[in-house]
Amino acid sequence: MHKFFVPKENINDDNILITGDDVKHIGKVLRLKLNETINISDGSGVEYICSINTIDKKEVSCRIIEKFENATESPIKITLFQGLPKSQKMDLIVQKGVEIGISEVRAVITNRVVVKTEARDISNKIERWNKISKEAAKQSGRGVILDISEPVSFKDAIDSLDEFDLAVMPYENQEGVGLKRILTEKGSEAKNIAIFIGPEGGFEEEEVEYAKEKGVYPVTLGPRILRTETAGFVASTIILYELGDMGGIR
Repeated sequence: MHKFFVPKENINDDNILITGDDVKHIGKVLRLKLNETINISDGSGVEYICSINTIDKKEVSCRIIEKFENATESPIKITLFQGLPKSQKMDLIVQKGVEIGISEVRAVITNRVVVKTEARDISNKIERWNKISKEAAKQSGRGVILDISEPVSFKDAIDSLDEFDLAVMPYENQEGVGLKRILTEKGSEAKNIAIFIGPEGGFEEEEVEYAKEKGVYPVTLGPRILRTETAGFVASTIILYELGDMGGIR
């Protein structure tokens, strides 16, 4: 069943209006017809099974058949603090992060970030990342769309740790302390977890030391060095598996 997201203000007692780019997608690409059934989400976890009533150039009107809570969202909230990578790697990080079940992605400006972050340039990137997030949420059956905001400084990212139960930092120079150990010792009751991933070239030692002073746990992900666009996926998947969200019954 095809899925679409709409803002809450487009949802009335028994009717939902679809506007914007999805209208063309429904009529011209998918060629959906009147009375066909679709899935609509309000982006905050509430979903509707609907029947298409009308289709025109500006909007699609749908009748609500059933309302229910989305069951795909993880009880483990992971925020990925991603050192801003070069090229279009962030596109992949956002897309796959949504699929895996990450709750939030925050781009971070670290000492080794070399990407331009001028207002116009970064605004275009943020718009693209949010579009990718929405499409990935549709594909993976998510009930929530991850909102990607403007990049923050490394210091500001670290100083936001009071929001989290646990914060970890995969670091290639860390030895002897793996993610599994930290989760066993510190994270068994954690529900809101931060992961810090460096850009190409990783974190500088002074950044790691500052993070440690603020309560972040540097961890190893094994003997192989992972790319920046891979490390976040691996760490997130390990955490969700170990805490019961992936690979079986919660």
